[in-house]
Amino acid sequence: MDLNRLLTSLSTQILIQLAIAVGLIVIGIGWNFDFIYSFYFENQQTQTGIIINSSIVALFFFGMLNIVYHLIRYKLEEKAIADLANNIESLKTDLLDGLAGNSIVAKRYWTLRSIRKANGAINHSALSAMLTADEGTKFGLIRYINNILILTGVFGTIVSLSIALLGASDLIDSAAGSLGGMGLVIHGMSTALSTTITAIVSYVLFGYFYTRLNDVQTHFLSGIEQLTSIYLLPQFIPANDDIVHKMGDLIKSVVNATQNLKQTQEIYHTSAMSLQETININREQIETLSSDLQDIKSVLREGFRLPPLPSKNYE
Repeated sequence: MDLNRLLTSLSTQILIQLAIAVGLIVIGIGWNFDFIYSFYFENQQTQTGIIINSSIVALFFFGMLNIVYHLIRYKLEEKAIADLANNIESLKTDLLDGLAGNSIVAKRYWTLRSIRKANGAINHSALSAMLTADEGTKFGLIRYINNILILTGVFGTIVSLSIALLGASDLIDSAAGSLGGMGLVIHGMSTALSTTITAIVSYVLFGYFYTRLNDVQTHFLSGIEQLTSIYLLPQFIPANDDIVHKMGDLIKSVVNATQNLKQTQEIYHTSAMSLQETININREQIETLSSDLQDIKSVLREGFRLPPLPSKNYE
């Protein structure tokens, strides 16, 4: 049986992609460090831009840590699926040899075994739906971060434009023109641009790996249901064709036993009739012999002139 589908670890591929992306980002920051530093940190009249950009980056890294955690978790689960498939293929006595007891596939095995032990009906669709619903609830925080990440950039833009408007107001109020007001306008526009860029870059990177995480989850759920259908269910549910075949053999055995019983009854009936005829013949012979003995006794009494036997009276 082809095990390529079950042995493929998609989470490992995504982790490699993530490591490559981190490496490229680090190289890019190092290559353009002077420009990035001057764009984000130099000549800042307020700390608004630094605070908002830092919040966006912190939210991004917090979400990425959650994604990495789930990728590693699915990597272990995919390994457990592959190990169980190999154990079944190699006909090991202990099918859970080498598997973590808290792995999802081990829990699925024990669930099927418990249902079978209780003589209950195994509903594969219900088990699949429950697992899908349970796994879907584990991405709530990641979905929330993915939804608000771009909004943080919008929030930073609005705050920065507000600062720029304050600077413009100072310019209008000052007849000679205020350099401080002009600087505040430029700072506001610069902050709006920097927060927008930070949010867009973070959202694009986070959205890609969030999408890939969903792919890994789908791959895992598909793998565990394929493992259940191909390997686990035959361990606990006999095939329908096998049941029909056994029922057919049982019916044939009953028919043969009935025919044999009928033949035996016929033999017994024939034997009983023969025995009855033999008994009737023997009875007739005994009656004939008894009559002959009485005649012989009478002849002997007459020949020896013996007195007749006294008759017996029966009351």
